[in-house]
Amino acid sequence: MAVVENIDAVSGSKLTLADRISERGGSGFLVTLACCVLAFLYLPIAVLVVFSFNDSRTLTLPLTGFTLDWYEKVANNTDLLNAIGNSIYVATFAVLVTLVIGIPAAFALDRLNFPGKTVFRRMILMPIALPGVITGISMLNLFRIMGINLSLETVILGHATALLAVTVTQIFARLQRLPRSMEEASADLGANPIQTFFFVTLPNIKAAIVGTALICFTLSFDEIPVTFFLTGRENTLPMYIWSTLRRGITPEINAVGTLIILVSLVLIVISVWLLHEPERK
Repeated sequence: MAVVENIDAVSGSKLTLADRISERGGSGFLVTLACCVLAFLYLPIAVLVVFSFNDSRTLTLPLTGFTLDWYEKVANNTDLLNAIGNSIYVATFAVLVTLVIGIPAAFALDRLNFPGKTVFRRMILMPIALPGVITGISMLNLFRIMGINLSLETVILGHATALLAVTVTQIFARLQRLPRSMEEASADLGANPIQTFFFVTLPNIKAAIVGTALICFTLSFDEIPVTFFLTGRENTLPMYIWSTLRRGITPEINAVGTLIILVSLVLIVISVWLLHEPERK
């Protein structure tokens, strides 16, 4: 009996070794595939960043030298700075609109049971599933029917509509993880619902709100399809870059792109850190 068990153990170890070899081969293939995908995604960004410091106006190899002149020209370009200001204005107020509407909507989905709740949830999530072109054309038709002239304010409404789903889903997910016992304890201590919200609920979902706001700001700042249909005479930064690219890629555009990547990366890292903040007991 002991001999049989030893044979089974030996054969088992052999099978395990073969399985390990097979797994290592599969893992190597997956690692290679992952590296190829990452290179496909981020190599163009790396090229953009590198050429933003090249002192030649021609975007060809080899590089001729290092310079910061293109960033200086960006800082002295009045039209570009106005476009950046317009983008910040649009993104800021789009975020405010989504928070004003999205927070009550998330609370309604989490705390209330009402007829049509499932339909309400799906209708809120629909704009994020629709292509930006569809959202832009739909809102353009609505504004034309209502006699509203296109402006930065119409862009704000378009961005808020497209980003509302992001706000609702993120805050709803945070509310789902919030223990109801905390609010019940607050009520037992004599606090009314408004006091409970501001002193108990809001501090516990504050990180999710701020993180969601940063994500929405980044998405709004870079939005093109909705902006294309809803903008008036004033350009946002993505629209300015798009109009400039029709005349060809310039080192100034590479410099602007590098700055956008840097700011977007910082905002995304902060938002992810806030959204994954450990729950407080």
